[in-house]
Amino acid sequence: MRAIGWSDRDAAMKSPEAVAIQLARQWHSADRREHFLLDPKAWPRRVAIGGPSPSVFTQHTAAVREHIARWRAVAVGEVQWQDIAFRSAAEPVSLPHQWLLGSPEEWAEASGDAQVQLELQRLRYLLERVNPCFHSLLIRQRALWRDRNDDEIVQATALAFALEPGIAAGRPLRALALAGIDSKFMERHRALVTALLDIRFDGQASQIGLNSFLDAADEGEHWLLVVPLSPGLLPFAQQRVRASELRDSPLPASRILLIENDRCLHLLPTLPGTIAVLGSGLDLAWLRADWLYERNVGYWGDMDTWGLRMLACARTLQPHLTPLLMNQALFERFSGTLAVPEPITAGFMPPDGLHDSERTFYRYLLAQAKGRLEQEFLPADIVSHALSEWT
Repeated sequence: MRAIGWSDRDAAMKSPEAVAIQLARQWHSADRREHFLLDPKAWPRRVAIGGPSPSVFTQHTAAVREHIARWRAVAVGEVQWQDIAFRSAAEPVSLPHQWLLGSPEEWAEASGDAQVQLELQRLRYLLERVNPCFHSLLIRQRALWRDRNDDEIVQATALAFALEPGIAAGRPLRALALAGIDSKFMERHRALVTALLDIRFDGQASQIGLNSFLDAADEGEHWLLVVPLSPGLLPFAQQRVRASELRDSPLPASRILLIENDRCLHLLPTLPGTIAVLGSGLDLAWLRADWLYERNVGYWGDMDTWGLRMLACARTLQPHLTPLLMNQALFERFSGTLAVPEPITAGFMPPDGLHDSERTFYRYLLAQAKGRLEQEFLPADIVSHALSEWT
């Protein structure tokens, strides 16, 4: 027996129902799910029940009796009891002290929540069948599997091990015949497959886009704007061309200017021997074109984290390219009047492929309340001068 002098400010005694709500709420925390499902040392769990203060014990005897009765009726796990001495009681009173839960299954059952119990059952099924490197992802990101067929989730993890960078070799995603998938599988599970590949390849699939990562044809037919910046290079002033065609069709110019967006066409000056390709955005797989290695390649994108991430991706495909109008000094010069907030950044760490000054610029942008300066808003004379210097 141990005498404990509870005060009125101590934690109030909790009913089994109140603790169940607490346990269900904890299930919806990704950190707690990961800890309790992956760390064997997390079990058994001891959940504090709390107890009545001396004044509650004295003034609300019936409530204390009901509290004791409710906990004696609990059949899940083990309710541990303590004998507590109160001045107003002739003898020590046995009160529930803590709830001992021995496994995730007891946690789910104790929560009294059917959704928690079903999700645990499904996670158990999945974790027994997929590679351990994917366990944390599936535990933390329930949206990837909650509304999908469990066996297809398992199939997606097998597919993630069959896929490699560039494996599509220009074919559409639906043409990939791997891991027994059907032609609609990638369409149904694109987000899941991308997340699984991110685990294997350090986030590259989502950084450059699944199609670009696998070198798959964009079935939405991504069209790029091709514009000769000096007379005589092409028989047209501007034309839309599919990205897949550009990869296999060398352009007749010594310099190729790659531009993230096509909204800044009005800023481009006349440049000798130069053809601009506008509107690639994240669809950069076509930059694997062998003929680009023989060209002087410039890259101009937005000054924000996504623009720098695209620059990094483009550089991994064409390491000799020259970044244009994308530096911290230029940003600082015009940010006061032209910069806007970047609602969603491209990540908290600078991507591989950036040079030291660009990595510094990336971190600088993350720290700004207005960390985005879109390329089409730069003054025309600034753009013209920078591009002319490049040529």
